[in-house]
Amino acid sequence: MTDALLELRGIDKRFPGVRALKDAQFDVRPGEVHALIGENGAGKSTLIKIVSGVYQPDSGEIMLDGAQVEFGNPRESHSAGIATIYQELGLYPELSVAENIFMGHAPTRKRLGFNTIDWEAMEAEAEALLAELNIHNLDVGAMVGTLNVGNRQRVEIAKALSLDARILIMDEPTAALTESDVEQLFSIVRLLRERGVSIIYISHRLNEVFELADRVTVLRDGEYIGTKNVAETDEAELISMMVGRTIKNLFPKQAAHIGEVVLEARKLNRPPLTRDISFSVRAGEIVGLAGLVGSGRSETAQVIFGVLPAESGEIRLNGQAVRITRPSEAVDYGIGYVPEDRGHQGLIREMTIRENTSMAVLESVSSRSFISRAKERALANGAIRQLSIRATGPDQIANKLSGGNQQKVVVSKWLASSPKLLIMDEPTRGIDVGAKAEIHRLMSRLAAQDGLAILMISSELPEILAMSDRILVMREGRLVGEFTREEATQENIAHAMMSEEARQAAGAAL
Repeated sequence: MTDALLELRGIDKRFPGVRALKDAQFDVRPGEVHALIGENGAGKSTLIKIVSGVYQPDSGEIMLDGAQVEFGNPRESHSAGIATIYQELGLYPELSVAENIFMGHAPTRKRLGFNTIDWEAMEAEAEALLAELNIHNLDVGAMVGTLNVGNRQRVEIAKALSLDARILIMDEPTAALTESDVEQLFSIVRLLRERGVSIIYISHRLNEVFELADRVTVLRDGEYIGTKNVAETDEAELISMMVGRTIKNLFPKQAAHIGEVVLEARKLNRPPLTRDISFSVRAGEIVGLAGLVGSGRSETAQVIFGVLPAESGEIRLNGQAVRITRPSEAVDYGIGYVPEDRGHQGLIREMTIRENTSMAVLESVSSRSFISRAKERALANGAIRQLSIRATGPDQIANKLSGGNQQKVVVSKWLASSPKLLIMDEPTRGIDVGAKAEIHRLMSRLAAQDGLAILMISSELPEILAMSDRILVMREGRLVGEFTREEATQENIAHAMMSEEARQAAGAAL
């Protein structure tokens, strides 16, 4: 690696009432993976939008190939060889893979004196670009809207290569990927690095930083904290740099008194991903539900909450058989549900904290069909205090909060309904390490001090192992294992999660 290909010096950026970046700096070298990390609100997104030409800095300079440049818009950034892949992929679902890859710069040919798109050349070039990335099973004629997230992301990467990108910015690229898609992404990142492409990699997952990155830069509250060679640092140091303090316990699990059975599921069926499911959750107990993506974990939670009503079987709450055919009935029975996708299913992001917090208990804050804003505000203020939500007040728009604080608002909505059972699907997905510790502390307190029964679904084995009193494992729509806290290890949970074929393949690869 040589001198910096791209360098940002003394970058300042203000928005109304907020100084998003304060004298920030960052650089990336040719053929390097440089991770950019920090808590939500640290300034990462603002920094990459400046590099991408979406924002212009109030002060500071951008150097490319040793010369100062200015990007007045994204097109100018693209022209300089910089491509950005955001979490929300910017593709056209109604167009084909090839059309998306070459949008705006399709190959042309002369026909009857006019330039027209050369469709055959475009598809051939698209296939060649995908082959460069070792992607051979993606039909360039397929509509992008029919592809899974992993394949759509590969289309975005091929699109960047079609623009001769020298610098590729990847913003939380694994947030919605399956395990196999993550492995393929890592292979593509390594391949691009070998070919001299510089990659700016943004992630909350520190294990990815240590697996992929050469260097890592930390931002905190919009300020540059430091840059480390990945080989010369560790997770504890990076966490301390990100949050400004040492987090001694990322999983602050309290010992809880386990009480009577709150939820009992008996032979629940909703094919194809909920088959003959039987388990229980007790008061004060956190039951972890583990399994690979597609194993049926979320679908089972949705059966219990009435989103996907069971076709057969029985749900018992506090010893009484109940029939739940829609979410409103589940709420009436004392069940709350924090969904996996908080942005689309858990919040109305354009509404305020006050309005979101009262969403599940509108009757209690209403009089004669009119909602009392005073009651809503009191409810929201109580949630802000109880959950330590960092906000300007109850009337702040939810979309303006960090990911961790948005998650707390979703939790507060269900706590307002005084649930006996709280289902939490991927409770810490997409939030930073400091917010994770706060969510874990909240879960532990709700179980240990308030006696709440919690069913926690998570793809992160360290979270499952550290926070659960008991662990259930699903595979292909069925429960295939149950472990006490003392019995559970990462190895036996992973073994139960995989099919016999997958275990044999994993063994052959070792």
